[in-house]
Amino acid sequence: MIRAGIIGGAGYTAGELLRLLLHHPDVEVVWVHSESNAGNPVTAVHQGLIGDTDLRFTDRTDWDAIDVLFCCTPHGKTRSFLEGETNLPETLRIVDLSADYRIEDGTHDFVYGLPELNRKRMVRGARHVANPGCFATAIQLALLPLAKNGMLKGDIHITAITGSTGAGVKPSATTHYSWRNDNVSIYKPFRHQHLAEIMQTLRGLQPGYDGEALFIPMRGCFSRGIMAVIYTEVDAPLEEIRQRYEECYDDHSFTFVTDKEPDLKDVVNTNKCIIHLQKEGNLLLITSVIDNLVKGASGQAVHNMNLLFGLSEKIGLQLKGSAF
Repeated sequence: MIRAGIIGGAGYTAGELLRLLLHHPDVEVVWVHSESNAGNPVTAVHQGLIGDTDLRFTDRTDWDAIDVLFCCTPHGKTRSFLEGETNLPETLRIVDLSADYRIEDGTHDFVYGLPELNRKRMVRGARHVANPGCFATAIQLALLPLAKNGMLKGDIHITAITGSTGAGVKPSATTHYSWRNDNVSIYKPFRHQHLAEIMQTLRGLQPGYDGEALFIPMRGCFSRGIMAVIYTEVDAPLEEIRQRYEECYDDHSFTFVTDKEPDLKDVVNTNKCIIHLQKEGNLLLITSVIDNLVKGASGQAVHNMNLLFGLSEKIGLQLKGSAF
């Protein structure tokens, strides 16, 4: 059994991670760290796990008791936490769900954990993985086949809408129910923090690409899911483009190209990304949908753990969409 520990255990991603790990046949969750909840039952925060676990939050970190650490800490906190720990075992695998290590800038050894991009690096000895951002996951999966085949040529226009859980568990003015319900708004236009990792990937696959990703993020009046709608100029006919996408994802377990225009209910509660392609003149329209808490966070973290330990990537992640 793989023994797992979680830090930042009281947030949405930690709750979703626990839901998946507690039912994973090859994992035992040993401890869940949360200083503010130490001593309390995990189910006092994550009520959906009543009947699934008797674990209590702890303020201690027993590194020798675990094989893998999941960091569900706020952005900016994981690096400071890990750098303050001087006794981390060399063999400890780490999957960080924050943004701290997503840019491969030479200051760390974390592999960027988009499995459809870096699966080989993870199964060939990586120890540390930086989980991608939720918007970044949906957008990159929509664009990877184009960059991989050198087909990007101009600017990329992106509008993507996310559920309220993407903002995290800490309440704010824009996550308050009375404001968010029956409402839609934009935020951080053209400067969202996920753009850096998106462009790192696209220019890494297609070094000569000099266009920009023009990204308008939106807050949706629903809890879970991301829909990214993207258009860009592509010279090739739709049949050739579709073939490139199918070739790119043919041996991956969770990303699918479909003829049906997808909606969020196709993917909510699953680790899937579903992609639809449409051509209007020289413009390619791409629709990409994921669950922001599963494929965009905790499910992808479990996927990465499976790869790090040489398991089948589907284990613990064969989930049906909650359409009704």
